[in-house]
Amino acid sequence: MYCGSCMHDNTLARSLTAEGFETVLVPTYTPIRSDEKEVSVDQVFFGGINVYLQEKIPLFRFVPRFMDRFLDNPRLIRKVTSRGIETDAKMLGGLTVSMLRGKNGHQRKEVKRLVQWLEEDMQPEVVVLSNVLIAGFVPELKKKWDVPVIVTLQGDDIFLNSLSEPYKRQAIHLIGELDQYIDGYLVHSNFYADLMARECGLSREKMYVTPLGIDTSDYVGLLRAREKSDILNIGYLARLSEDKGLHNLVTAFLELKKEEGMEQVRLQIAGWLGKDHEAFAELQFKRLESAGLVSSYSNLGSVDRAGKLRMFTEMDVLCVPTEYHEPKGLYALEAMACGVPVVQPAHGVFPELLDDLGGGLLYSPDDPQELVQQLRKLILDRELRLALGETGRNSVLSRRDAKAMAESTIAVVKQILSDRER
Repeated sequence: MYCGSCMHDNTLARSLTAEGFETVLVPTYTPIRSDEKEVSVDQVFFGGINVYLQEKIPLFRFVPRFMDRFLDNPRLIRKVTSRGIETDAKMLGGLTVSMLRGKNGHQRKEVKRLVQWLEEDMQPEVVVLSNVLIAGFVPELKKKWDVPVIVTLQGDDIFLNSLSEPYKRQAIHLIGELDQYIDGYLVHSNFYADLMARECGLSREKMYVTPLGIDTSDYVGLLRAREKSDILNIGYLARLSEDKGLHNLVTAFLELKKEEGMEQVRLQIAGWLGKDHEAFAELQFKRLESAGLVSSYSNLGSVDRAGKLRMFTEMDVLCVPTEYHEPKGLYALEAMACGVPVVQPAHGVFPELLDDLGGGLLYSPDDPQELVQQLRKLILDRELRLALGETGRNSVLSRRDAKAMAESTIAVVKQILSDRER
């Protein structure tokens, strides 16, 4: 699927390079997939096939390097993962713990390989990790070469909370032990900084809030003339899964369609559908069809960048009513950049995001009727809808583009480097 963390990392790497800071984006587990131009190197460390086999079959912990190169080949990994394989955390507890143990885990030769590559081939002035779950190699790196290491926190808790015991407890303990080796953390909200400090024992004073940004280059001229129209589209753009809350939006839409004056309201659904969620998604579509709303909704599937932008030009409101506490909210920024107001639950990053940027309404996640009310408010009040859309668009284009994200990241890196020198 198009991965939000991959998209964030790819955008940041491109922007850092554009600002004059040579940046190398290195995939782990699988090649990245972004709907923008990808800038990652064509090799994968901790290749997903390889580390899984090393975890499950001891023989693979000792195979020669040519076999590792075969298993870590990006083309092979792309071919295997193109079949829709998903990473179910319930099945990966042992592997997660082993990876966090670094040189003491079953993937020790992969740790050695990465450390050697960084120390001898790359020699970067700073290493930034995409998440804390891959930080098990950092103590060994620091032993060989004391380079500053910064960790981006952008959804680690979601995976950790899906682990079964005793793996969840062990993983959190190991993450807490790794904290002493980390020079700083990048987070996109105070909410997430507080959460990760509280739940994983990470040092709150090491956390720096760098606002999430997006590449707005092809959003600037993209704005539908939102003239009065009989058709009003409520959009959903995220994984078709329970944690993203598709069922919550379907429930709200069914309620709205019972009301007078809502005959021309439509629901547009787009996003990745994994095999594990096919039954869930099919149930939501059947709910709509059983209510006689076959012609009132559309399932656009997994859209590429062009399809996403086209969807935004047709959308009047975006709503992704997540069950979990969203750490980023990339889709909300994208919608607002197109002048589309959002309706989001008042948890996770969204209260801070909308307080900073405007561009939408919040609802209590414990009150399904409030979601219906907020959607109804924007559907019926065209002036409010347009005003919120304009506010959000102006805020994102002026303060949440990729350049702003890169500049805030550079400031943090410089601060950490300065602190180390002192």
